[in-house]
Amino acid sequence: MAEARRGYWAEARGFITRYRRRIVFGIAAIIALPYALMLLYLLPFVHPVSTLMLADLALLRGYDRRWVDFEDISPNLVQAVMMSEDGQFCMHGGVDWDQMRGVVQDALAGEQTRGASTIPMQTAKNLFLWNSRSFVRKGLEVPLAMSADFVWSKRRLMEIYLNIAEWGPGIYGIEAASRYHFKVPASKISKKQAALLAVSLPNPAIRVASKPGRGMRRLAAVIERRANASRDYIKCLYD
Repeated sequence: MAEARRGYWAEARGFITRYRRRIVFGIAAIIALPYALMLLYLLPFVHPVSTLMLADLALLRGYDRRWVDFEDISPNLVQAVMMSEDGQFCMHGGVDWDQMRGVVQDALAGEQTRGASTIPMQTAKNLFLWNSRSFVRKGLEVPLAMSADFVWSKRRLMEIYLNIAEWGPGIYGIEAASRYHFKVPASKISKKQAALLAVSLPNPAIRVASKPGRGMRRLAAVIERRANASRDYIKCLYD
């Protein structure tokens, strides 16, 4: 009887050990997958999709996304998005550490935190993670953003970001957004239209680029002025 019990527990421990190894291997594979995909996304003919786009497909909602190469996106739009979302895009390595330290200090002090997501961080989130404000997601987002900034050129990073960003329910990427909101291709976006699209990015469900309220128009005017003065800030994209 005692031998049978020992045999049973030995078998149970072996099963638990094997099961634990499979769990660890599975978690490691999930963590490694985004980094492997980054190498695949180096290829210019690969057009990545975001987790939100995949969710729309899974829920049978569908979406509108028309990939457009960086060269076919109006510089007006690129400048406006940079100055609205990440003015130091060309200077940092994926994370703006000065902004990040400020957010951490505010959080530790119990104050409301401000946004510190760079374009590489937003791209990493859109491609590989989920939408929610949590330290877990942010902890995964930071190394992904730094890796993306290291592996991809700044032009490729911006190209991917502008092709997966959401500009309305089921509207992804700047080509679909330009046609949906202003009935023009991304290459023909004016400075005013570009500023409106840029300031709508944080919450496109509420900030509708083609139907701006007074506050949104005022913010877009600020971004347009910044974009007009952004010469040195965009050298990594147009030099």
